[in-house]
Amino acid sequence: MTEGKGKPKHSSFWANIFKMPSPTSELEKILSDMPPFKHLDNNEISSLMSIIHNRHFVTGEYIFYQSDPGIGLYIIQEGEVVIERTSENGSVYNLAELSIGDFFGELALIDGDKRSGSAKAVTDCKLGVIFKPDFDGFIDKYPKQGINILRGVSQILTTRLRKLNQDYLSLLDQQNKIMEE
Repeated sequence: MTEGKGKPKHSSFWANIFKMPSPTSELEKILSDMPPFKHLDNNEISSLMSIIHNRHFVTGEYIFYQSDPGIGLYIIQEGEVVIERTSENGSVYNLAELSIGDFFGELALIDGDKRSGSAKAVTDCKLGVIFKPDFDGFIDKYPKQGINILRGVSQILTTRLRKLNQDYLSLLDQQNKIMEE
């Protein structure tokens, strides 16, 4: 079979038989690169995909507010999100600017306590959400994988805590230098 100037015509039928495409979605690729999920195999990622809910937010829309109940982990598939915290005197501070492949709200998977900050869509966003009750069910069904996910979340939290401690000590050192002058 030829097409045009002597070029062979490719049959999609044969190409599909010999070159089986992977049905991996963008979200599955994002999950497999995220520290809490990177130790899961393809079947486990597929099982996790069954509990992920897709949500869309428009620019400027709040995803959740500080002090809301923590109900789940959010994974950014498209767009940008800012995490902000309002102090007791009403000042608003941006804690993090996040984009595709980033996640937030992981504390909700552990304790389900109130949100420590607000999350707002900086641009139109598509997010995957793992709600705590669904995650708890996943852990019951796949305890080994659940432990690995929680271990990954714990590593992230300990890294953030160490960084926070380091930043706090740096601020104290700066304050002491100012007071000595």
